[in-house]
Parts: sequence; structure tokens; C-alpha cells
Amino acid sequence: MKKESLHTTSSDMNVVFKENLKIHEIWKTLTPLAQNEFVCWITSAKKKETREKRILRMIEDLRKGKRRPCCWAGCPHR
Repeated sequence: MKKESLHTTSSDMNVVFKENLKIHEIWKTLTPLAQNEFVCWITSAKKKETREKRILRMIEDLRKGKRRPCCWAGCPHR
């Protein structure tokens, strides 16, 4: 049984995926847990600027082959 992500992608993340199909293809290869970690990391930012920086960091990390957000303790909701 495939475990689904606890969080769903945000509208700003969906824009990134629509505009960059390569990133979306990489995203789809991540496990639900890894996707959940990225979504929670991005949506937990309190400031819009921080959220935007985290989205850019996610894109960069995925391009580099990283599968989880760096330097983050993990989703507290699991």
C-alpha cells in the first residue's frame, strides 16, 4: 500500500511544476515522505520572502539530485 503525503502541494509550488516540467518529473520520483518533507518545509515559512527562497532552494536541490530539504529537522506532523 502506497502511503500518501500528509501535506498537499501549495499553489505556488504547483506554479513551479507547471512552468518547469523537468522539476515536476523529478518531484514525481520522490517518495511520498520526501514530498511531504519539502511541502511542510516550504509552507511552514512565516514570511513570503522565506517561502520564495525555500521554493528556489527546492528547485536547486532537486536539480542537484537531493531528495530532502537540507538542514531541517523534518515535518513535525508525522
